[in-house]
Amino acid sequence: MILTDTCVLIEYFKENPEVEKEINYIGPGSIMLNTIIVMELIVGARNKVELNSIKKRLNKFQVLEINQSVMDDAGLLLETFCLSHGLKIPDAVIAATARYYDIPLYTFNEKDFRFIPGIKLYNYNP
Repeated sequence: MILTDTCVLIEYFKENPEVEKEINYIGPGSIMLNTIIVMELIVGARNKVELNSIKKRLNKFQVLEINQSVMDDAGLLLETFCLSHGLKIPDAVIAATARYYDIPLYTFNEKDFRFIPGIKLYNYNP
């Protein structure tokens, strides 16, 4: 299982061949999202056609629960890193999800996460 960040899925939906290859290598059944990632993708839709396309494509991935433990950890991460590293709420929840489920995070924005203790970043193999 690998939690996949919004930036990766945007490239996947744009049919970036390197990202498609990597997602297929991982296996779509092993790609995990959380509700924050889904919401970020929905907000990025430019029209209803694109929104419906995004929703249809998301059906192949599993969405992990954001429970109270995840939210508590996200809050602690924000207290610790929002001032020193500029950690934002969505990234805190994404990082807390990866930590709670003890799975790697596949992102192109490693700088937004690498300072977080216990985070495992997926080693992208283009």
